[in-house]
Amino acid sequence: MSGAPQIAVVTFPGSNDDGDAMLALELLGAQAVRAWHADGALPHGTTGVVLPGGFSYGDYLRCGAIARFAPVMEAVRAFSASGGPVLGICNGFQILCEAGLLPGVLRLNRQQEFLCCDVTVTVESTASAFAGDWEVGQQLVIPIKHGEGNWYGGADLVASLEARGQIAFRYTEDVNGAVGRIAGVTNEAGNVLGLMPHPEHAVDELLGPTGGVRVLDGLIEAARAPSSVT
Repeated sequence: MSGAPQIAVVTFPGSNDDGDAMLALELLGAQAVRAWHADGALPHGTTGVVLPGGFSYGDYLRCGAIARFAPVMEAVRAFSASGGPVLGICNGFQILCEAGLLPGVLRLNRQQEFLCCDVTVTVESTASAFAGDWEVGQQLVIPIKHGEGNWYGGADLVASLEARGQIAFRYTEDVNGAVGRIAGVTNEAGNVLGLMPHPEHAVDELLGPTGGVRVLDGLIEAARAPSSVT
């Protein structure tokens, strides 16, 4: 796709939303390419990265705890350090937290049950590379499907995230017990975003809500003019 930003979608053993993420990105005008967990580098020309949802390495130990050691994560770490935009969705969010690329941890849902439903999240900050077309207070309806989506951080961490505008999304209701109803956070530089809801499942009005368009469009726009290209 000429002129479209090239976004690498990483597949780990157990990923099951990598294909959905690629389809959604292509629908919204990006060129989606595959990256494999055992690769030591991202595909040449990569200007954005998605770590998709699923059950990487069977969710053994803790969700994302094994995937953080995959060879491709060194390339993702270097890409993010150079300012490249990285989006972690559900299991991808868990991996980014385990890898230390995002703050906090994801724990078992308060209900200790797997949750699968549409939720409403509110945009809490526009201080990231993804937020060019977001508005604070904007509400997006996006589905969730997770067993360990309960974001946790201590009071000091939450306060610092608030002060620096790193809380990207909050659930409008207490969905899973997450501290402060936090549904998504960014790193301090604003180029790494993780969220538990699945924007790739909310881009086509024929299938349901379309709140995911804003999230993925944000990644695509950030990937159009990254500070570094792999």
